Amino acid sequence: MSLSMLPSPAAEQVRIVAPTLDVVVPVYNEEIDLEPCVRRLHEHLRTGVPYPFRITIADNASTDSTRDVARRLAGELPGVVAVHLPEKGRGRALKHVWTHSDAAVLAYLDVDLSTDLGALLPLVAPLISGHSDLAIGSRLARGSRVVRGAKREFISRTYNLILRGTLSARFSDAQCGFKAIRADVAERLLPMVEDTGWFFDTELLVLAERAGLRIHEVPVDWIDDPDSRVDIVATAIADLRGIARLTRALGSGRLPLAALRRQLGRNPLPVPGVPAGLAGQLLRFAAVGVASTLAYLLLFALLRNGFGPQAANLVALLATAVANTAANRRLTFRVRGSDGAWRHQAQGLVVFAVGLGLTSGSLALLHLASDPPTIVELGVLVVANLVATGVRFLLMRGWVFRAAPASFDQA
Repeated sequence: MSLSMLPSPAAEQVRIVAPTLDVVVPVYNEEIDLEPCVRRLHEHLRTGVPYPFRITIADNASTDSTRDVARRLAGELPGVVAVHLPEKGRGRALKHVWTHSDAAVLAYLDVDLSTDLGALLPLVAPLISGHSDLAIGSRLARGSRVVRGAKREFISRTYNLILRGTLSARFSDAQCGFKAIRADVAERLLPMVEDTGWFFDTELLVLAERAGLRIHEVPVDWIDDPDSRVDIVATAIADLRGIARLTRALGSGRLPLAALRRQLGRNPLPVPGVPAGLAGQLLRFAAVGVASTLAYLLLFALLRNGFGPQAANLVALLATAVANTAANRRLTFRVRGSDGAWRHQAQGLVVFAVGLGLTSGSLALLHLASDPPTIVELGVLVVANLVATGVRFLLMRGWVFRAAPASFDQA
């Protein structure tokens, strides 16, 4: 990949001492908007941000005169440099410049300056102080003021809902072109980000969140650019493909997010007397348990008349036990990949035998006393399953999924 950096003499002097902030402006065929953007940004940084700065114009394969405009601005304005990459892709441009930057905090904003620059200092200040790891401008956060059409509003909100449903994302706005990251965090996180286009932002944020990093959100004033040339359909398709790829990557366990969490020191806060992660595990285990119990009772009711209570109990419990172990492995204890899956299922069957003993024993005692109706049997089984559930959690946490801590993702 070729690289052209053409700073002015004054910019060379600025670069003797590494800047605190490097603001990247990724551009593709922006010969008209580039100069007013950079001049306005430069004036804002010079007068309104009390940190040494650099503005990096990242031209990714422009075919118009954008490269010439970038060179001229780099020659005129101190602290402005121009980078040319021969391949397209906003994510590619950001990853390349951020990887090679010597600044402590790395940021980027869109060339149309849809986001008001008044949010820039609140965006980077928590990163400079070390309080947060990433920061994003959010058009959907409380306090934001946004002007855009109904179509763009619908697409943005739908996309963020999809992220919440598929990747359990908790940040409010993935695609606002106004973000920053600490350089030490970027050094560890960027090698995991595969996308080179518009999905780059989303992938970066999802991985950061899964690694337990702190994401600071800034409400912004944002006005839609009516001249935006983003292909919404193509971008949406690429984003959906990116979501599918990232879901598979997270599910396979091939991303070392637990190691990243340990390196950057964002493990959960310790609570005296409470094992790490216990509260979250209990909630997830309860949700899986409710679903398993409902499935178990439904199967038992369907099979009871044809097979009898004991056989129906055996089949229903066995079927749900296998699904329960798989769900708890993936959701409750965050074990990724296929390593140990068969061993976990075998141990899960031992736990199943304990549950079978409790529920079958309860049914046997009930039938010794009387010939109860089905509703009474179901009530006894619910109580027996509650006891078995407590035993199951203790055995799964302390025995089945206690091994191979490197495979755990506690996000």
